[in-house]
Amino acid sequence: MSFSEDPDLQPVLFGLFLSMYLVTVLGNLLIILAVSSDSHLHTPMYFFLSNLSLADIGFASSTVPKLVVDILTHSRVISYVGCLTQMSLFIFFGGMDDVLLIVMAYDRFVAICHPLHYSVIMNPHRCILLLLLSVFVSVVDSQMQNLTALQVTCFKEVEIASFFCDPHQLLDLSCSDALIKNIVSYMVGVLFGFFPLSVIIFSYCKIVSALLKIPTPGGRYKAFSTCGSHLSVVCLFYGTILGTYLGSSASYSPRKGMVASLMYTVVTPMLNPFIYSLRNRDISSSVKRLHFWKI
Repeated sequence: MSFSEDPDLQPVLFGLFLSMYLVTVLGNLLIILAVSSDSHLHTPMYFFLSNLSLADIGFASSTVPKLVVDILTHSRVISYVGCLTQMSLFIFFGGMDDVLLIVMAYDRFVAICHPLHYSVIMNPHRCILLLLLSVFVSVVDSQMQNLTALQVTCFKEVEIASFFCDPHQLLDLSCSDALIKNIVSYMVGVLFGFFPLSVIIFSYCKIVSALLKIPTPGGRYKAFSTCGSHLSVVCLFYGTILGTYLGSSASYSPRKGMVASLMYTVVTPMLNPFIYSLRNRDISSSVKRLHFWKI
């Protein structure tokens, strides 16, 4: 589906989505460059942040370039192989975002609740293992959903009610019993929605409990300030996804679903660098030093 059939709006949409994509890529590349070039940021928290930025670039790149090309060429056709490839990349990088947000919550939990053991627990070896685990989980998830789509979906000249090969939309094209579609949907929802969000909420409950034991307000604020950026990204990421998939079915329409999908596929990866730059002094200072060094 296209966002609008109006020919006069096509140049506007083309410029808008291309600009958003370029801001997403450049913003996240700037975060990666700032972390890699500043030795003060060579810590577990910023190691996972740079990988989150890399995942955000891949997440946006799995959908937006095709959308921009479709607007430019006035074509909304995607091949069978192209659809499966896009879906695989979308699920993989989305899963990376999902798992890395859990890992970053765990990192903040260890830093605040077990500060004396932080360097031992979050050693470089464990950080690499956690990153590889997130990659492994994302690969398994993308391939399982791909195989499921191959088994239950009719791909012959179908219309997808979205601007990309949304896995949720593809399952709606199921040729099989609706029970299979519902089982897959609930499994994905629990494993990559309910479970990660529960772990993050549990971590922050422990963090808040530990912060309340700090006697001075200044100490509490300083400890919690390192969590502010991560918490903002978590709220933005899960808020937009839950708003998309838990919306009332009575008020749902394909057009509203496309706009909602746009929020977490394009807007969220674009805003993440701004959130970390504005709310994190270390990143902000590193970006400024990087800017002055280039000048």
